[in-house]
Amino acid sequence: MRNRFGTAVLWIAMYASTVGTASAAFAQVSATARLVTPNGGLDIPRMPDGKPDLSGVWERPPVLDMSKNGPGQQGAGELPMTAWAKAHYGEAFDSSGHCLPNGYTRNINSPFPIEIVQRPNRVVFLYEFNNIFHHVYTDGRPHPKDLEPTWNGHSIGHWEGDTLVVDTAGFNDKTMLDTEGHPHSPDLHVVERLTRTDAVHIAYEITITDPQAYSQAWTNKRTFTLRPDWELMEYNCNENNRDLNEGHIK
Repeated sequence: MRNRFGTAVLWIAMYASTVGTASAAFAQVSATARLVTPNGGLDIPRMPDGKPDLSGVWERPPVLDMSKNGPGQQGAGELPMTAWAKAHYGEAFDSSGHCLPNGYTRNINSPFPIEIVQRPNRVVFLYEFNNIFHHVYTDGRPHPKDLEPTWNGHSIGHWEGDTLVVDTAGFNDKTMLDTEGHPHSPDLHVVERLTRTDAVHIAYEITITDPQAYSQAWTNKRTFTLRPDWELMEYNCNENNRDLNEGHIK
């Protein structure tokens, strides 16, 4: 068993101290992760239908700024922000400080682990961060025609070979993309690609498309590591935050 808070602090410290040198390290890890395994991929667990089984508890790299490199992740570089995005950069309401939902991408960016539960017609993501869950429907359904905006959007998925492709839309405009404060509009469209490259790693890519906020789509890449000896722990948000309530933090 691990110390959840200690793990988060350690990751954030590592992010701050290694951001300048992480690009080369990630490139090496990424290239290794994409190599064909010596036994032709037979060490990758599979479901009865032959699809890779993504189930398990996974450690993820923390991503405070989706534009920058960090341990285990490759940032997108300078983001192609529109005039609208530049005007709203860093000024978005920080919902997390008020124990409101962080939003889909910030859940993904958190340093706390996730558990993936895979079934034939859906994949469920269980986040230790705020103890929330998210369904990805893989039964062939489309997004609803009248998609109501929500904090975490609506996700559908399909398989392209051994890669799970998750398409998420239908967001409100009450959250930020990352802790750095990169904004998004209700037109945000998120596509994720998860490829189990061997028995203990997932190559993860997230592509952001939002014409109101960014002039073109951009991608962040990461590596997830299986932690079979971990389990998700209880996470509680401190809703009586006096600094926020008394105006010391905005």
